[in-house]
Amino acid sequence: MKDRAAPLFLEQRSYRRRRLIDAARVLPVAALVLFIMPALLGAGREGGMARLVIYFFGVWFLLVLGTALLSRALSRRDGDRESAR
Repeated sequence: MKDRAAPLFLEQRSYRRRRLIDAARVLPVAALVLFIMPALLGAGREGGMARLVIYFFGVWFLLVLGTALLSRALSRRDGDRESAR
């Protein structure tokens, strides 16, 4: 019989931390796409400058909020790790 390798097990805490780090790495790329999207779609040509400004400030606000939440979650995980030592 073939010996089966033990299943790969990642601790739940380290797995979630890695996913948070991945999200923090993707956030600037998502921001770039969201800020370039109106230019690619041709927004603002038909007198929608007010909508364009609201869009940019809305995206900016969501990015600040997302960054704050990611930062808080990552710092909380760091605190948990140091208290366990």
